[in-house]
Amino acid sequence: MTKVAEEQEVVQAGGLPARYAASVGLGTLLQPLNSSMIAVALVAIGADFHAGTETQWLVSGLYLATAVSAPTAGRLADLIGARRVFLAGLALVAVVSALAPLSPSLGWLIAARVLLGIGTGAQFPSGVAMIRRIADRRKASAVGALGLLSVFAQTSAALGPSVGGLLVGTFDWQAIFLVNLPVAAVAGIAVLRLVPKDPPRPADDDRKLWREIDLGGLALFTLAMTALMLVLLSLSTNPNWWLLGAAIPLAVLFILWERRSTTPFVDVRLLARSAPLSLGYLRTMLTYVAFYAIFYGLPGWLEQARGLDPTKVGLVVLPIATLGAITVAIATKLARRHGDRLLLMIGSAGLLVGGAALAFGVHSGTPIVVLVVISAVLGVPNGFNGLGNQLAVYRAAPPEVAGAAAGLFRTSQYVGANLAAAAIAIVFAGPATDAGLHRLGLLVGGIAAVLLLDVVFARKGAL
Repeated sequence: MTKVAEEQEVVQAGGLPARYAASVGLGTLLQPLNSSMIAVALVAIGADFHAGTETQWLVSGLYLATAVSAPTAGRLADLIGARRVFLAGLALVAVVSALAPLSPSLGWLIAARVLLGIGTGAQFPSGVAMIRRIADRRKASAVGALGLLSVFAQTSAALGPSVGGLLVGTFDWQAIFLVNLPVAAVAGIAVLRLVPKDPPRPADDDRKLWREIDLGGLALFTLAMTALMLVLLSLSTNPNWWLLGAAIPLAVLFILWERRSTTPFVDVRLLARSAPLSLGYLRTMLTYVAFYAIFYGLPGWLEQARGLDPTKVGLVVLPIATLGAITVAIATKLARRHGDRLLLMIGSAGLLVGGAALAFGVHSGTPIVVLVVISAVLGVPNGFNGLGNQLAVYRAAPPEVAGAAAGLFRTSQYVGANLAAAAIAIVFAGPATDAGLHRLGLLVGGIAAVLLLDVVFARKGAL
């Protein structure tokens, strides 16, 4: 392909060639895919290892590892090259996925899931950093590329349980690990062939890297985030409040350390100066509290209170994820003309309508058709909110910290997910009932109202 032809092959005028986003997207889908496939494999894994509720650590371990490792991978992408970090993450995923089926005990399998979380956690921040570098070099818009990443994420999350169920039913639980191998291989080949190489590193770069990576900040961040995530993970069962006594001092020490660091792991001074960036992370966290409260709370109610079998439950909630993927295409077109503010306004308003429908329009006698329609309503905001929040953070983050900023964006999502798990336990307070679902709807509606008020009254340039 000639250079002229390459410059002309764009998503649309002023956009990036689709091959860049498609190559990156193949890698980024591994994280949501592995997050959602495991749900249908827990029973089979528990039977093989004679385990009970401790199998939940297969879910929590990956969430915890991703929340901590994503900013680390993003920072490394900024320092040593996004393409290198992306490919290293794929290599780790491939090795772990090949060895995980051979685990002799549940503990080894949990360890494999933690390593898998580290590997998959590298893809999104390094992928966004790659797109940012290419877009800045070509003076092109990244909206279409980021929209395509959202499509990959929404689609893989939607299909994860179905793919996982097919693999477990046909082969066994080991297949949910082995399926990562061809995906990682195709993604790696695509990035190697289609994405430009990182700039060459200077000969003395290794010594410089150890000075710039801020190991003290990394260690404090890891300890503080681990303590916080363990507190959040325990809220739905037996809260470990004592860990909060460790998380808060560690967070304070982390902030003080980063303020004094010349090359901070997380630039807290930038977060303090940049209200749009800080607000973007806060909005993302709140959005995902609402999203996961619906995504995990509604199926439980459908099965326990409405009396549907798991197959019908899956069909009823399918529009939540699938419409999210479809609306990303609409959101991408709107974003090119109107920016992220309109997307966030539509997403917040749609979430408010969906929360109100759960709070006031649903009970255990509601017809299936109506439930499917409400699921569709709940799915519409996902594409707008997902892309809108992503674009807001992308626009607010300086180019030189694009990877670290994307990593913190991913961390915000997982903090929201774990807060949602605690919220579900609190609002249902036992078996899922109509009253519990109505409280869940009020929670979602309340969060949506806050998000909508913020985006309506915030200055146009602040988002």
